[in-house]
Amino acid sequence: MDRVRRCAADALAAYGVHPDATIELLNVSENATFLVSDPEAGLSVLRVHRLGYHTELEIASELAWMGALRAEAGVRTPRVLPARDGRQIVTVAERTGEAGHGEPGRGEPGRDAAGLAGGAERQCVRFEFLPGIEPAGETGGALAASHFAELGEITARMHRHASGWSRPAWFTRFHWDYAAAFGETARWGRWQDGIGVGPAERAILTRLDHVLRARLAAFGAGPARYGLVHADTRLANLLVHDGSISVIDFDDSGFSWYLYDLGTAVSFFEHSPEVPALVDSWLTGYHRAGQLPAEDQAEIWTFIMFRRLLLTAWIGSHRGVDFAAGLGAGYTRGSCDLAESYLSGHS
Repeated sequence: MDRVRRCAADALAAYGVHPDATIELLNVSENATFLVSDPEAGLSVLRVHRLGYHTELEIASELAWMGALRAEAGVRTPRVLPARDGRQIVTVAERTGEAGHGEPGRGEPGRDAAGLAGGAERQCVRFEFLPGIEPAGETGGALAASHFAELGEITARMHRHASGWSRPAWFTRFHWDYAAAFGETARWGRWQDGIGVGPAERAILTRLDHVLRARLAAFGAGPARYGLVHADTRLANLLVHDGSISVIDFDDSGFSWYLYDLGTAVSFFEHSPEVPALVDSWLTGYHRAGQLPAEDQAEIWTFIMFRRLLLTAWIGSHRGVDFAAGLGAGYTRGSCDLAESYLSGHS
C-alpha cells in the first residue's frame, strides 16, 4: 500500500492539483480508491488500478461507456476529470523508495534507478466526487428496499442503451460467462479454494456448479439475453442523494447475461429473507424501462447463485482484504445452504 499511495501522489502531479492537496484512502478491493481534497478545486476521487487486471484500452472502454450512459441514457455516473494534457488515464511507475518522492501537486517525482519497482506501472483515473450514501447496510434494510425499484429501472436503461449503442471500434471488455467464472483460468480463482471448503462443502458446491453450467448453456447467450453490463451493482457501488441513485465503479463492467446484474445487486446478502421482496421491487422498476419475459424471470435464482459461487471464489482469492476475511467460512456455509435450497427446485 505504500507503493500504491506513492503512485497516487505521483499521478496527481499530472493533474496540477494545489500544492496543499491531500489524499485519503477510501477503499481497497480490486483497486485502491483515494479521496483527493484540494483547497481550490474541492473533492475528487482517484482510482489506482491493480496490476494486471485491465489493459489501458479496457479502462478507456469502461470510461467511454460511462460517458455514453450519462449523456445518452440519463444514468448518473461520475465524470472523468482529465489530466492537464487531456489524458483520461494517467500511467505511473511504482517506486519502492522515498527518494525524490514529492507530495501531491509538488511537481514530477525523482526517478532514480533504486526507486523504481521493477518497471511495474499502474493506471490511474480521477473522477468527480459525487455526494451520497450507500442505500443501506450490508444486510439490505428498509432503505435499500425503497430504492431497489429505481435500481431496476436504471439497470433496464443501461441494458437498453448497451443493446443499441454503437461501440467504438477499439472497445474491448472481458466476459463474465461460465468459463471466466469457473473455468480453468477462472478470473477470481477457484471456488474450490474458498475459505472453509472441505469435502462436504465441495460435494454440494460441485453439484451446484454442474447445474449452473447446464442451465446457463440451455438459457443461451443470444443478444436479447447477453450483452454489455455493469456487473457489480451491489449496494457499495450505489450512491443515494436527494432521492436519486448514482451508479459508480464500472471496473468490472463487461459482457455477460443481463440477469447477472440482478445477481450482483444482492451480493453478499443473498441469504437474507428480504431478498425475494427486493427482487420483486427490482423487477417492478425494470419493467418501467425494459422487458423481461417470464421464461427469463424463471432463471433469476440461477444468476443469484452464479454470483454467490463466484463470490465464494473471490473471498478465497482475496484473503488479505479485510472485508473478504471477515466473511470467511461463514459465507461458504451460507452458500451451501442456499445451494441445497436452489438445487431442490432446479436439479
